[in-house]
Amino acid sequence: MDVLYSRQQASVADVRRELPDPPSYSAVRALMRILEDKGHLHHRKDGPRYLYIPTQSRRQAGRSAARRLLETFFDGSASKAMAAFLEAGDAKNNPAELDRLAKLIDQAREEGR
Repeated sequence: MDVLYSRQQASVADVRRELPDPPSYSAVRALMRILEDKGHLHHRKDGPRYLYIPTQSRRQAGRSAARRLLETFFDGSASKAMAAFLEAGDAKNNPAELDRLAKLIDQAREEGR
């Protein structure tokens, strides 16, 4: 999906070329078909090949994935998720990121009133 979002559309061969240690062509093609069946992609014919295109923006997909992540691992709680990320040993919490989080929390508080 990262390749498709960065290129906006790509063939199976395009995607495969950009993957580190890529699986076989048929494996990538099968995954693209699964993503299409699930509604994440659609395709259009371009000569003898198919070009695959994401069905939603990266931002929309990210929000949807975040909702699933919250529900699956954090009982739907954003605070539990943030605590887990902040407590992770490999988290790089620089002051600018922490300031941005504080600002988002303040905005959420104001909107909740």
